[in-house]
Amino acid sequence: MTEPFRALMIEDAGKGTKAGFATLSLDDLPPYPVLVEIQYSTVNYKDGLAVTGRGRIARRLPMVAGLDLAGVVVDSRDPAWKPGDAVIVNGWGLSETEWGGYSRYQRLKPEWLTRRPEGFSLEETMALGTAGYTAALAVAALEDWGLIKTDARPVLVTGAAGGVGSVAVALLASRGYAVTASTGRAETRDYLLSLGASETIDRAALLEKGGPLQKERWAGAVDSVGSVTLANVLAQTAYGGAVAACGLAGGADLPATVMPHILRGVALLGIDSVMAPQERRARAWGLLAESFDRRHFDSMVRIEPLSRIEALAEEIVNGRIRGRVVIDVAT
Repeated sequence: MTEPFRALMIEDAGKGTKAGFATLSLDDLPPYPVLVEIQYSTVNYKDGLAVTGRGRIARRLPMVAGLDLAGVVVDSRDPAWKPGDAVIVNGWGLSETEWGGYSRYQRLKPEWLTRRPEGFSLEETMALGTAGYTAALAVAALEDWGLIKTDARPVLVTGAAGGVGSVAVALLASRGYAVTASTGRAETRDYLLSLGASETIDRAALLEKGGPLQKERWAGAVDSVGSVTLANVLAQTAYGGAVAACGLAGGADLPATVMPHILRGVALLGIDSVMAPQERRARAWGLLAESFDRRHFDSMVRIEPLSRIEALAEEIVNGRIRGRVVIDVAT
């Protein structure tokens, strides 16, 4: 393990940041107790912002990008982990305040590590990644609130062709819910129906500013868009329903009123995947193991080399990636 290795670094570029490959050694890594040889990572929307420089994601520079990783422990000074353990890491500030997964090796804090969920290969854990785990957190939150399959109204998923949306559609459908998938890409309709959506709608229908209370359409929703879309979703959610908000691809603002909350009892459930405690993570991965149909991997996932990460980052921030992209860190 003395050979140098490659990592994708985010560095200061004056008025912004720039991404580029750098050669590192083990001595360059943070002084944390567990050394992991990384096999796979992913491309998430936040990764795209970081790598393209369109969003100031990295708050400490230089920064190794990549907020997901899956690999094998090769050295550990912590008794909870031993060489050969297969592990994953989602969130915990990776690529923001802590060096991330676009590197052949990384040193990590032991409390960040999750053992490879039973029933999944390391590649499959990254096929789901933070997006899939976030979708599972959202579904769990809706069910905890009281979302029931017998409601005559469907559950809405916005940004449905993206990573979070794709897994949310598949999970909800497999658990017996009728799912309406909102997308701005007409060419993804057949894909979303194959994941289990009962119908699709054009996202444009949710982008027009509407009234504070609109026709009750949804039993609940998983929203990864935010802004006007989320405001309309809340205004259209039926009495006693809930919306799990987990993204801001359309903006961080929320031009809404309290009317849906105080007149219809609609709940807005915030979903945080970065600092979620391990017990919540374990539940989310257990939900995926129980309900995610692995046959969807064939249509949902593609594997790309780390050498293409800059082009892939452009694709995801421009809305051109469908489903999930797994990064083979060794290539």
